[in-house]
Amino acid sequence: MANSSVAIVILNWNGKKLFDTFLPSVVKNSQAPGVEIYVADNGSTDDSIAYLIDNYPQIKLIVLQHNYGFADGYNKAIKYVDADFYVLLNSDVEVTPNWLEPCISLLESDERIAVVQPKILSYSKPHQFEYAGAAGGYIDRFGYPFCRGRILNRMESDLGQYNSISPIFWASGACMFINAGVYNRAEGFDGSFWAHMEEIDLCWRLKNQGYKIMYQPASTVFHLGGGTLPYSSPQKIYLNFRNNLFMLYKNLHRDQFHRILLTRIVLDQVAAFKFLAGFYFSGFSAVFKAHISLLSNLYPLYRKRRELRKYRVVSNHPEIYHKSIMWKFYFQRIRKFSKLKFNPEK
Repeated sequence: MANSSVAIVILNWNGKKLFDTFLPSVVKNSQAPGVEIYVADNGSTDDSIAYLIDNYPQIKLIVLQHNYGFADGYNKAIKYVDADFYVLLNSDVEVTPNWLEPCISLLESDERIAVVQPKILSYSKPHQFEYAGAAGGYIDRFGYPFCRGRILNRMESDLGQYNSISPIFWASGACMFINAGVYNRAEGFDGSFWAHMEEIDLCWRLKNQGYKIMYQPASTVFHLGGGTLPYSSPQKIYLNFRNNLFMLYKNLHRDQFHRILLTRIVLDQVAAFKFLAGFYFSGFSAVFKAHISLLSNLYPLYRKRRELRKYRVVSNHPEIYHKSIMWKFYFQRIRKFSKLKFNPEK
């Protein structure tokens, strides 16, 4: 890793129960010159802080006074960290030997590479890709995210089919390696997202500025997932729908803006009524609230969009799938990335 300094930053909120399962692997497999491990406590109400002090004295502790969510929690924690590269790591991730070097070396190899994601496998099903990131993330033309190794809720087994270094559109916040200078100049995550899709928004902003987002399969981690909010949680549904709309509003090119955003609003209504047809009234309400939030935030979103336009140098991204992943999944019954015949490198 040359002479670079690396800060592994783990955001914690009431996660004491996870420490003894996941922190030992981070401590054991991160013993290299210039590497420091931080836990940023995001206003925990359990005894996380005392437990860390007593049991993990080698880890540096950052104490935030409130729960700022994932996005602003990291933004505030990073202010206390001085390093060339940040590794943003979820508290429910087990890392493996030599997980740092391949990703840091890839970042060092090209100043236009801003972010690198390792291979993310499931902690509970180790031979299967994990939902949050898998083998690198993409979005379709309407902003729906998917991954190599995961389309919607279908995960593939890892058979070595995604073992090449590849450009991707977004890297998972579960384990994100990022150039510190780039992160700080971009002002980090958008704090208004609170949690969910803030990493896709950040990667899209960086892609628009001409930076590269890469996948490095030589590094592997195992993610438990669903530790903060269950995947079916109404709050998670609300944040995912709302933040996706926020992300589209901020980052879409003007040539696509009205057509794509309006289409997404219609598609969201279809999803809402699907929840209603399944008698999942909380899901229906969550989508409705997400759209109300979009309307109530139009002015601040407009200001952000106008500011971001100043830094846009790239508009056409081959890592955006210019078809509908929903159509492919539900109507054409495509469940594997390879069946999409989508090659972002062309």
